Amino acid sequence: MNSKIKSEEMDRLFQAILTLQNEQECYAFFEDLCTVREIRDMSHRLEIACLLDQGMSYQQVAETTGVSSATISRVKRCLDYGSGGYAKAIERMDPDSGWISAGDLLEANA
Repeated sequence: MNSKIKSEEMDRLFQAILTLQNEQECYAFFEDLCTVREIRDMSHRLEIACLLDQGMSYQQVAETTGVSSATISRVKRCLDYGSGGYAKAIERMDPDSGWISAGDLLEANA
């Protein structure tokens, strides 16, 4: 756990997120909580983490997603030296949820 963000307010936020029961409830909650830009940025970071986890290079991720190398580097640093949050989420994600593999993305962009 990262003590830099630990607080009662953060506990309440995470507890609220954990009460959400489906994707539709998540959309509603995050639309109320965050700006569209903030939501997109978070979704891009998770996508980058998934692609890096699958072995895609920085250049391939940049070409596939259009994000900056600075963003890719930040996500990679978290994957390598962070709290393990990305890894835990990726590990638990349903492979049948519609996520596209890095290989599929490379083929589609070829």
